[in-house]
Amino acid sequence: MKKILTITMLGIAALAASGAATAGGVDLSIGLGVPVAPVYVAPQPVYVAPQPAVVGYPAYGGYEWRGDDDEDRWERQRHERRWRRHHDDD
Repeated sequence: MKKILTITMLGIAALAASGAATAGGVDLSIGLGVPVAPVYVAPQPVYVAPQPAVVGYPAYGGYEWRGDDDEDRWERQRHERRWRRHHDDD
């Protein structure tokens, strides 16, 4: 029994001595005190509208021949002749 008591006491003494030996370390630390920017992650959108089923692309209007300046000039002259013929009677 004396052996077990002696071994136990030596074990406790060894544990106590080892804790005191490692506590004597020297640490050096330099800090600036600047906080790190927070990271923000945007949440997923609640609803995303689907693409339209039909897309109307622009198109050219109807093409028609409207005549040229000669026809417009003849039409104006014809109108003026009729107007003079009607109003020269006064």
